[in-house]
Amino acid sequence: MARTKAQKKEIIAKVQTLMDGATSLVFVNIHGLKLEDATKMRKALKADKVGFFVAKKSLTSLALASKKYEGTAPELVGEFGFAYGVDLVAPARGVYEFQKKLKDQVSIIGGVFENKYMTKDEMVAIASIPPLPVLQGMFLNVINSPIQGFVMALGEIAKKKTA
Repeated sequence: MARTKAQKKEIIAKVQTLMDGATSLVFVNIHGLKLEDATKMRKALKADKVGFFVAKKSLTSLALASKKYEGTAPELVGEFGFAYGVDLVAPARGVYEFQKKLKDQVSIIGGVFENKYMTKDEMVAIASIPPLPVLQGMFLNVINSPIQGFVMALGEIAKKKTA
């Protein structure tokens, strides 16, 4: 069923509103995505406070044109949707997890990160950034490593002196 001009304007306004509230957008090709997989993906993304919206490419392009992001917009191909969220990395990470599980059904085609258009490869690189607790653990390990080595060296010296 064809949409009226009023309906199209409403969709464009909704897409613009979603983009206004988001700090990061991930454009996703969802060609061949089954309904049950789409439902699982939406629930998993929602748990991470990430939204997912499906709109026509032409209407989304009109909404993107009004935003004036830096760089060149990626070509929106296939059946299209986008993930959005306040966290900079969560939308990309969430979609990337499903891209790994559903190889032929979900694929990242680009996005917007810090008000700049990003390519597919750049968005995949962003998605591979570990979560904050993991990064904090890695940092603590780096700080702890020299101290641990020093303590082990002192322990060996103490063993030699007592022997």
